[in-house]
Amino acid sequence: MSSSIPAPPGWIVWSLRALATAHLAGVLGQAALAGLFVTGDVDLLTWHRDNAGVTHSVLYLQLVAAILLWRPGRGPLWPAAASLGLVALETVQVALGQWRVIAAHFPLGMTIFGLSAVFTVWTWRSLCGRAA
Repeated sequence: MSSSIPAPPGWIVWSLRALATAHLAGVLGQAALAGLFVTGDVDLLTWHRDNAGVTHSVLYLQLVAAILLWRPGRGPLWPAAASLGLVALETVQVALGQWRVIAAHFPLGMTIFGLSAVFTVWTWRSLCGRAA
């Protein structure tokens, strides 16, 4: 007799997918805006700052969805822990940007992009078929 763990509710899975995808799009936007800013379009620094706020807010919503996946959704805990880790990294990233510590801001941004991409791919591949 096998004990099958029920799939998380579809609305939780789809919420996590949508929020992770939106967060990743925001992070990609940050990279594009930073690249355009450093090539001389100084007006884009304001856009970069504003997009950071929106992207960081979406990440908090992703964290809520990941917690819901875990409890009550009976999914794994690690997506919530990973989302919380991204919140911490992005909080440091925002501070580094405000303090103009570019030598750390750029590589941390690349790290956040990579981790966000892996997380987003996981939501679409590993949760495939788990949305009820």
